[in-house]
Amino acid sequence: MSVAPAGELLRVPTPQAWLEAACAQRETLLIDHANCEKKAASTALSLMFAYAEDLELAGSLSRLAREELRHYEQVARLIGQMGLVPRRLGPGRYAERLRRLVARQEPQREVDLLVAGAFIEARSCERFAALAPRIGAPLDALFGGLHEAESRHRRLYLDLAARAAARNGIALGPRIDAFAELEAELIVSSDETFRFHSGVPAAA
Repeated sequence: MSVAPAGELLRVPTPQAWLEAACAQRETLLIDHANCEKKAASTALSLMFAYAEDLELAGSLSRLAREELRHYEQVARLIGQMGLVPRRLGPGRYAERLRRLVARQEPQREVDLLVAGAFIEARSCERFAALAPRIGAPLDALFGGLHEAESRHRRLYLDLAARAAARNGIALGPRIDAFAELEAELIVSSDETFRFHSGVPAAA
């Protein structure tokens, strides 16, 4: 089933104020990015366990999880090369707020989890593309290379969501619209915590 590209899935572009903050806080950006790659792999594995009877989903997400872990290794290697000291960062609001919208009951829950994953990957894809020309070496090469992978992941999550929705007689469009509205609000509203997926820096 054909799905919308990232530019059509997302309602708003990343604000200029966030891009400026990202360029000014490269260390925090990179460390949080490493955390995001680990979380992305963990999310894929969690879905594989939750829907273990679906072998097609499990196979697709197994490959995605391996790729996310390879991305983490790339980021971790770069952190070491730059002489940065990894540190614990508290989570931002973005993923947690998106997951509040996820239904509690099946089969809607499966569809919503996959749609949420698609939006997270779509925003990552959009931000990599926006950052690559302005972030400077050596992050520019990393982000430029990751853009295509995140686009594939976004398409995969949306394809899996469309498949689950069709199988269970669920209208996918209204759920995409609901997540798109919330996602846009999180991106353009003021955010106290700077993270890879955060909104407009509160000081901006």
